[in-house]
Amino acid sequence: MSRDLHGYFLGRRPYVSTLGLMESLFETRRRGEVADSVLLLEHEPVITLGRGAKAENLLASEKSLQQLGVNVVSTGRGGDITLHAPGQLITYPVVDLNPDKRDVRKYVQLLTEVMKRIVAPHGIDAGTIDAMIGLWTDASHFEEWRGQKAAAAPVKLGAIGVKISRWVTQHGFALNLTTDLSLYNLIVPCGIKEYPVASVKSLTGAAPDLQNEAKNSLLHLGALLARTPRFHDCSGLRLEEILPFARDASQG
Repeated sequence: MSRDLHGYFLGRRPYVSTLGLMESLFETRRRGEVADSVLLLEHEPVITLGRGAKAENLLASEKSLQQLGVNVVSTGRGGDITLHAPGQLITYPVVDLNPDKRDVRKYVQLLTEVMKRIVAPHGIDAGTIDAMIGLWTDASHFEEWRGQKAAAAPVKLGAIGVKISRWVTQHGFALNLTTDLSLYNLIVPCGIKEYPVASVKSLTGAAPDLQNEAKNSLLHLGALLARTPRFHDCSGLRLEEILPFARDASQG
């Protein structure tokens, strides 16, 4: 029998308070008090440090970051350093992988496939590069991904960083739709110096709507996890109202 997957669209939110919501939702899901859930949103500009972050990958001074209004936050997710900003679709699944999805590698592959399906309708074919987690395409030929060896100009479209405890997930992926890519000059994204980042807009000129792509993210995630998607527009709610809303939605 298919389980429900409730997607909560939050609009634009600050990172730290959203992180607190995700952690509370995780504990509530672990206790079985809410159904499998996904937070769907965009963040105000912030640099986040994963468990593997290296100090040299933060290129900007504290003063310049303050002038730009960009905070730096350490997190419990895997990975190095990354950036979140408006125009980037954030998908934070809080799902129980028990009993049949208990494979970290396959879960990361699943998140990559979700991003791949989101960008496909915009004419972008994408794939992976060995030892570099995330979604990649060839800027010189983005209509067809012919593999990393054939890619003349590899660019990264989406980053993945997850945390899994007792097979319940946290964090997720960040996919560049219309993100201001100049902000990436503040860091070495994910510690990768060889290749730049890109967005759907920088490649195609299109400006995908965040809420529409959030719905697509939920649909693809539900299909790949064998869950029934339930979308909720919570952009008008305060963050402290989301968890009670999720409890009610899970009961309904």
